[in-house]
Amino acid sequence: MSLTGLDELELAGVEIRAISAGGIETFIDLPRLKVGFDVGRCPPEAVVRRTLLFTHAHIDHMGGVAYHAATRALQGMPPPTYVVPRANAEAFEGLFEAWRRLDRSDLEHVTIPLAPGEEHVLNERRVVRPFRAPHTVPAQGYAIWSRTSKLKAEYRGLTPGQIRHLRVDQGVAVTEVVETPEVAFTGDTLIDVVEREEVVRKARVLVMETTFLDDRVPVAECRSKGHVHLDEVIERAELFENEALLLTHFSRRYTTGEIRSILEKRLPAALRGRVTPLLAGLG
Repeated sequence: MSLTGLDELELAGVEIRAISAGGIETFIDLPRLKVGFDVGRCPPEAVVRRTLLFTHAHIDHMGGVAYHAATRALQGMPPPTYVVPRANAEAFEGLFEAWRRLDRSDLEHVTIPLAPGEEHVLNERRVVRPFRAPHTVPAQGYAIWSRTSKLKAEYRGLTPGQIRHLRVDQGVAVTEVVETPEVAFTGDTLIDVVEREEVVRKARVLVMETTFLDDRVPVAECRSKGHVHLDEVIERAELFENEALLLTHFSRRYTTGEIRSILEKRLPAALRGRVTPLLAGLG
């Protein structure tokens, strides 16, 4: 954990700074990718992040957004960009209109409504695409895809001169764009998202809420709240092809020691070595 309260991690080559506690706050930052998921109560580290992707409009995920915009303006930073589910876009702008009347400030920002089946270009190398995430309110997860130009398989045995001849003299497209899912973030959801969305199972790093861990909250009650139970993760252990999984959004009824102990005892060996619990916010 950093001195400012966020866990600082590197999983499968992806740098992550994050804090999460069920019903309290969730903010997941990817510094090298220059994008964040949700904003929680807007911890200080969130202010530098210009682009935020919001999964849904529950207070513990979106509550700090006006503070985020105001603090960036106060510090002379460019207006932030907020990607929000299309179902939330109108009310999201209404939230800012109310704060403008109250605060007498501009709260400049760019809102991009986005729905599953659409994409937002982060930069020339990466795009973000939402996917459906069943919850108690309209919600979606996000996957960040990298785009790499690679030589087509049929030309890989040629010399550089032969490739140049094809590309320059004959106008042949010798390369193709290959997309790879780097990070997927489910936000709050039912376990069903693992079965429905291939990218959740295949992303190099999966960030997934797992709110309840034992029979203190049974699976049926967990599902009624729109969340994931550890029992459901264990039942589907063979589905996860990810190099690393970051489990988040634990209920504060569990201590950090209990979380570590339960995961160590209950996770199958094949999954245990790839799982990291996000404990910042639970102290």
